[in-house]
Amino acid sequence: MQVAVVTVGDELLSGDTVNTNAAWLCGQLDDRGVDVERVTVVPDRVADVARVVNEYRAEYDAVIVTGGIGPTHDDVTMDGVAAAFGRDLEESAVALDWLIEEGGYAREDLVEGTADIPAGARPLHNEVGVAPGAVIDSVYVLPGVPEEMKAMFADVLESFVGRPRHRETVHAGEPESALVGRLETLRKRYPVSVGCYPGDHVRVRIQGEDLDTVADAADWLRDRVEPPNEES
Repeated sequence: MQVAVVTVGDELLSGDTVNTNAAWLCGQLDDRGVDVERVTVVPDRVADVARVVNEYRAEYDAVIVTGGIGPTHDDVTMDGVAAAFGRDLEESAVALDWLIEEGGYAREDLVEGTADIPAGARPLHNEVGVAPGAVIDSVYVLPGVPEEMKAMFADVLESFVGRPRHRETVHAGEPESALVGRLETLRKRYPVSVGCYPGDHVRVRIQGEDLDTVADAADWLRDRVEPPNEES
């Protein structure tokens, strides 16, 4: 399964807010064996949201959009997703009833537009906040507030299914450039993917679908690299 993640917000592009939602979603999807092929940040503009959602829903199995939902002037994500499908926004009676019956809100306390989602979309109830999310075809629209987003994603988690993955990490006390030949040999010997990440020391991540193959590849490399100093 291949997925694109779209995060919406001027505050992300200006650096005022760190994009923790994208990192968290990528981790959750990767744990389920789902391939995240794109992570894109777009501003609070209807046309930008619509364009990116349209492009990605045609190319990937699912699109997760997070941020910019609600009734305030800069919450334009639902408008953008609706535009991508050529639909209008409409008040969801299901979402509104849930907010009143389960959320504890009086109708007169809810700002106009709070329960608006694209026509024909399925609402996702907000167990932590107010504004609902939505699912329309293969597009999942979630809030931008991290706690709300995480709770809502739990409700659609089972929609994202990939292939089992196994991984091991080998730590090396050598420069990344010194490992090139051994990593090339490793990739030829074993059907695994290899990632190399320098830092205080080099971390080599070995990943594959077969547990024993990954373990053998990791053992092969460990026997051929210098371990990092304990201080590292």
